[in-house]
Formats: sequence, structure tokens, C-alpha cells
Amino acid sequence: MVQSKKKNKKRGRHAYDKTDEGKVRLPKGNEMFGIVDTRLGMGKSRIRCADGKERLGRIPGALKRRLWVRPGNIVIIEPWEYEGDRKGNILFNYKPIQVKWLKEKGHLKDLLEAEEF
Repeated sequence: MVQSKKKNKKRGRHAYDKTDEGKVRLPKGNEMFGIVDTRLGMGKSRIRCADGKERLGRIPGALKRRLWVRPGNIVIIEPWEYEGDRKGNILFNYKPIQVKWLKEKGHLKDLLEAEEF
């Protein structure tokens, strides 16, 4: 009997190709970049946004189990229609190779300038 070769190896949760950034998602509409300051629990975090404001970010229920954020991560946040200056939804979390690509292309310039002060 011939043994079948395993072509599709099962990869772990954190296993991704560190050399390929793939297709990087950019903010659209009223979405913006942000940096996670602290985690507050219950799916909420304090986030410094690209417009210079600090918002309370909430992970929506559909993404709660799939989206894990840590302090220092670059995320996409969408301000709420009501209380948009203070609150917003966290929609996407960037991997380190994607953050490197964003810095090289100049997308994070305004966010990193606001972080220095």
C-alpha cells in the first residue's frame, strides 16, 4: 500500500508566513489607525487614534473570539456615530509584518507623529 503524503499540514493558530505581508487592509470611510494603550477587560481597550483623540475601543460580538489585541498593537478603529469622539469599534488588528509594510509605505506617519508627544 502506498502512503499518502500530507500536502496540507495543519498549522497552529499563530503560524503565519513571516516573510509575506499578503494583502494589507487599509482604513476606508471614517475608519482610522490606532494604537492600543491598555486593555480594560470585557473586550474593551483604551486606544490612541490617528486624529489625536483617545477612545474607548470595543470589539464587536462577531469578532470577539477571533480578534485578540494587546497593548502596542496597531488596529483599525471605526468611531461610533453617537459619542464618536470617545468611543469606537475595533475592526482589525495588524500582524508585525503588516505594520512594517505600513511604515515603509508611509501610512502610519500621522499616527507615529502623534505618539511622540
